[in-house]
Amino acid sequence: MMIKETSLRRDPDLRGELAFLARGCDFVLPSRFKKRLKSFQQQQVQSKPEKKPGTPPPAPPAATATATPVPTPLTPPPPAINIPRFYYPRGLPALGPTANHDAAIAAIETAFTEFEEEKADIYEMGKIAKACGCPLYWKAPMFYGAGGERTGFVSVHSFIATWRKLLHSCHDDASRFISLLAKPGCNYLEQEDFIPLLQDIVDTHPGLTFLKDAPEFHSRYITTVIQRIFYVVNRSWTGRITMMELRRSNFLQTLALLEEEDDINQITDYFSYEHFYVIYCKFWELDTDHDLYIDPKDLARYNDHASSNRIIERLFSGAVTRGNAVQREGRMSYAEFVWFLISEEDKKNPTSIEYWYRCMDVDGDGILSMFELEYFYEEQCERMERMGIEPLPFQDLLCQMLDLVKPESSGKITLGDLKRCRMAHIFFDTFFNLEKYLDHEQRDPFAVQKDIDSEGPEPSDWDKYETANEQLHEGSFDDDYESEELQVPGEIGNKMEKTVFSHIIVVCDLL
Repeated sequence: MMIKETSLRRDPDLRGELAFLARGCDFVLPSRFKKRLKSFQQQQVQSKPEKKPGTPPPAPPAATATATPVPTPLTPPPPAINIPRFYYPRGLPALGPTANHDAAIAAIETAFTEFEEEKADIYEMGKIAKACGCPLYWKAPMFYGAGGERTGFVSVHSFIATWRKLLHSCHDDASRFISLLAKPGCNYLEQEDFIPLLQDIVDTHPGLTFLKDAPEFHSRYITTVIQRIFYVVNRSWTGRITMMELRRSNFLQTLALLEEEDDINQITDYFSYEHFYVIYCKFWELDTDHDLYIDPKDLARYNDHASSNRIIERLFSGAVTRGNAVQREGRMSYAEFVWFLISEEDKKNPTSIEYWYRCMDVDGDGILSMFELEYFYEEQCERMERMGIEPLPFQDLLCQMLDLVKPESSGKITLGDLKRCRMAHIFFDTFFNLEKYLDHEQRDPFAVQKDIDSEGPEPSDWDKYETANEQLHEGSFDDDYESEELQVPGEIGNKMEKTVFSHIIVVCDLL
């Protein structure tokens, strides 16, 4: 309601009622206000002159001189807060831009003068990589990044143009490495992007020279290394390694160590040939038809049927694999087996915890319910009863597991709960690996707690597993293959190379 009468607007009682109305209260106009409004409306009707036909409209009032209004001074806006840039996806730029770049370009030009026609092939790119201040085994990414695969060489002009562009757009090693290896227009690395880098390592690293006589193993070794890289580095499970993931990992530091260490087996992260050998031999034992695929029955034979059938069904359901081949064909490739074996033998690893958590989360809601725990434990009970072992009732076992994990929310276990408790390996083995579950039950609980509380550096469970299996194979192969085939001149005294050559001979016989 619009009240235009000044006396009414100034009436304190009416103003109070209007204030109540503004606050959402019901507005009830008192009777005395109704009377005043009625008399006001009558006065307005009486004072309004009657308009006679033909009467012209009243002339507008004469304009009177009015004082020019004084402009009100505007209040200046508050000063803008200058927030410095803090996000640099391609690295923090250096403060002195051009001087260092010019010096780097001059060093590259000097290095190219050593080559005929100032052109370098992939093997000569090692000197160029060192001139750029990069590790030796960046030479393959540099060669392919500058277009060397089209002509078989890289000219000084094409490389300098590529490197100058890279220096201006990428400001740290991670962004430069990805820019060199990634497909055009991509700022991430996929699995096939690593093939040129790893093939160059196979061809030129002194610790892998024996593979020149076994080219059929090149692709198997490269596949193993790629899967180990993505297992550790690709924490997002996307199949794409981003710059941030590469910075957070130790991959580039490990890659730089390759030029300092001739024995590649000393580089246990990613590149160890012995680790590849153990993984491939385990797969070869299960792959009876040797088509590089295994089915659920083949996988069930691993470690003498230690894993339950229900967890194997989850492995082939696509919970931890990419693509539809596993679900559609019921087959697991060698690349997927690499993930399985590392996860099975090292359940303390963060990726392994995520791997098995996905398998146990049957309904995919991100939470392990008590129903899902009971579902997996039922088969464990059945297997123990067939072995003549009285299983622990599920309610009692559940109390133990909840005390072990200490979840933040009662009645459900999250991925964060398992990562915090530092006993995820015991939790997972309880529900789907009977052999390891019985080992945990028979072990001294104080020894378990001592292992958990130890803060010093120690080998991972995967390193321990690989070492045990390597020693087992080494002993058996040395007994069976002490023949003249291993007496290679210049290599007789090197025990490790002798072992590696025996491995090659055995697996070649299998093939």
